This record gives sequence, structure tokens and C-alpha cells, in this order.
Amino acid sequence: MSSGPETSEARRAESGGTVFDIGYQRYTGAREGRARGRRAIFHGGVRTALALGRDGRAKALPWSFILILVGFGFVLALGAGSALRTLGPEVAAQLPSHADYYGMTSLIFILFAAVTAPELICPDRRNRVVDLYFVRPITPLDYILARWSAFLAVALAVAWVPQIVLMIGLVMGNPEPGTYLLENWTDLPRILLAGGSVAVYATTLALAVASFTTRRAYAAAFLVGLFVISSPFTIGLAQESEGALGQWIAMFNLAAIPVHVNDIVFGEVTPITIIGNAHLLPVGVRLSWFALWVIAPAAVLLYRYRRRTP
Repeated sequence: MSSGPETSEARRAESGGTVFDIGYQRYTGAREGRARGRRAIFHGGVRTALALGRDGRAKALPWSFILILVGFGFVLALGAGSALRTLGPEVAAQLPSHADYYGMTSLIFILFAAVTAPELICPDRRNRVVDLYFVRPITPLDYILARWSAFLAVALAVAWVPQIVLMIGLVMGNPEPGTYLLENWTDLPRILLAGGSVAVYATTLALAVASFTTRRAYAAAFLVGLFVISSPFTIGLAQESEGALGQWIAMFNLAAIPVHVNDIVFGEVTPITIIGNAHLLPVGVRLSWFALWVIAPAAVLLYRYRRRTP
């Protein structure tokens, strides 16, 4: 049996092992902790919602909805400006304006949230990437609040930009832009508040539904079906009913729930909320109904992520 130097070296390596220096070094930079992690998840969520850094097919769906909503505001601005110049202020005042915009586009906006918001959390759950987040000093609450804030930021921009376009169009189309702006500047805080209610409602409901599945297509299909079915069903039933029953049936039109806040803010009634006379319910009832449809899905969403369900 051979007992040469090669055998002795092999035995030594087998018994004691060999240490290799592959260049690992201790991290000496700043340790930014949970705040930095939350910001990274937020920024990643904004990019995901807008499909930034992805191919054209991924951008097609969210940006189509965005362009439709912005285009709607642009068309209203052109129509109001043209009517003001050719038909006079009396006719232009009868055209849809800031108070009517969310009533006309709420369903489109909610469909945008339904098909876009699940993209922020469903792939992380399906690919178990969310478990890697929690290896770092990031809690489930940090994660879901960052994702919620990311989509809310996108939703607020999508809600506000068309209204700003409409305001610019109304100001520039008026023969006396300065006078018009001084007389109507209070529309701006109303726009922000009404648009914020639509964005908060759509963001919370869409993410709450998405938290129950790992497939964004399932979440989107459920939400789209829920809103598309609930609107004509409740409208038809409310029109057939009378009194308080018709009012409460109309309140279950899910696309109209945030528009009740819009009506209260602007002091006007939009066509989507006039059906069934839901607008005749007390202000406190309509605001409480909106709050319920925001707080309940938010509680479900937080519960799902505190449990860290797969």
C-alpha cells in the first residue's frame, strides 16, 4: 500500500480541512435600518405600479388606463374652453366640470386599481420573495404599509393630474384668466380632497382583495367582476325601489361609494349618486359608509400580513 507524500497530504486535508480566502470583508458602511428598507419597498412599488423598467407589453395595461383618465380631463377642458368662446359662459357653466369628473370616471379609476394594484404584492407572495424581506429588519407591517403607500402615491397622481389639466384648461380658456382663478381657486383643495378619497378607497380595497391570492389575474378578475356586476345590478334595483330602501340599495353601488364624498366636498350631486336618491341620505351616513368601506378592507389587509400567510 502506498504511503507517499500525496496520501499524507490527502489525509491531512480530509481531517482538518482547508481555509480559502475568497475576499469577504466586513461591511463598514452606514447601517440605515428599517427606514431605508421601507423606502426601498416604496420606490420599488411605484416602479412596479407604473411598469417602469419593463417591456412595452407590461406598460400597456396600466398606462392605457392612465391615458384614458388624463385624456378625459383634457377633453373636458377643450370642450369647456370651446363652449366658453363660442356659446358664452351660461352654456359653458352647464358642461361637466370638477364636481362631475370623479362621478364620470370612478369606475374606470377603480378598474385601473383592480388590474394594477395586485402586481405589487401577488408576485412577491407567489415567488416567496416576501419571506426574504422579513430576513432583514423589515416587519410584515413595514412591508404592507410601504406597498400600500406606493400604490396610493400612484393613485393620487392619476386622480389629481386630469383635474389639474381641466383646471388649467378652464383658466386658459376664460377671457379673463386671472379673474376666473381668483373666483374659483377653492376648487383646488376640493379636487385634492375628493381625489384623495377615491385613491384611498381604490388602493385599500384592491390590495385587500389581492392579499388572498398569489395570482394577480385572480384578484383583478374578482374585483373587475365585482364592480362591473354591482353597478348595473344596484342601479336597476334602486330605480325599482322607493324611499329608504332604494337609497340603501343605491349605496351598494361600489363604484359610487367614494363619489358620495366628492358630492359632499363640492356641494353638488353627480348622476351616479342621484340614482335611487342616495344623495338624500344624511351627510354623516354617507361619510360613515365610505369610512366603513376603507377601514374594513384595511383591517383585513393588515391582519393578513400580520399573520404572514403564504
